[in-house]
Amino acid sequence: MSQAAPLEQKAALRAAADQAVRRLNPEQRAEASANACALLKLQPVWERARSILFYSPFRQELDVWQLLTDALDSRRLVALPRFAPERQIYEAARVNNLDRDIQAARFGIREPTPTCSVVPLNELDLALVPGVAYDRNGARLGRGYGYYDRFLAAFPGIKCGVAFAEQVLEAIPMEAHDVRLDCILTPTLWIQCHSPV
Repeated sequence: MSQAAPLEQKAALRAAADQAVRRLNPEQRAEASANACALLKLQPVWERARSILFYSPFRQELDVWQLLTDALDSRRLVALPRFAPERQIYEAARVNNLDRDIQAARFGIREPTPTCSVVPLNELDLALVPGVAYDRNGARLGRGYGYYDRFLAAFPGIKCGVAFAEQVLEAIPMEAHDVRLDCILTPTLWIQCHSPV
């Protein structure tokens, strides 16, 4: 890896990963998303999780929304991130009904409505984590704002990055505030970054 500053390295890696995903057509993204969801359902970490933090797919992120529906049908606790503008942080909020509890929020991202109760992060078993790129050691490259890293820093459960194959890179530089993930899910691979506790 070059001797460029971490911010410069991250910007270059972010641009390359973004371009690779943009080259996927909608049919390829839909098929990859379905395959990733099917693969996750085969993992013990999914079987054990009784409370799960999902994410609302944004732009060209891998779509895990069907798993959210499945989790609700199996009576698991389901939560989604909700931005709290007064504190400039994300919080986890419980979703019970997709028709009633979801609204379009910042940037058009689906979020729980204000009436949905906050779920303490220590009550969640598993977090499915979006990002721009990942490496096999659990490093994650977000969009550069740091919101998700601050959110995940307080999350004690299993943190699983969700990615298209094109988003898994050889190495991503880590800074002090970056949070390392436990595992990475792609449409064809389950990558255990380190042994679960």
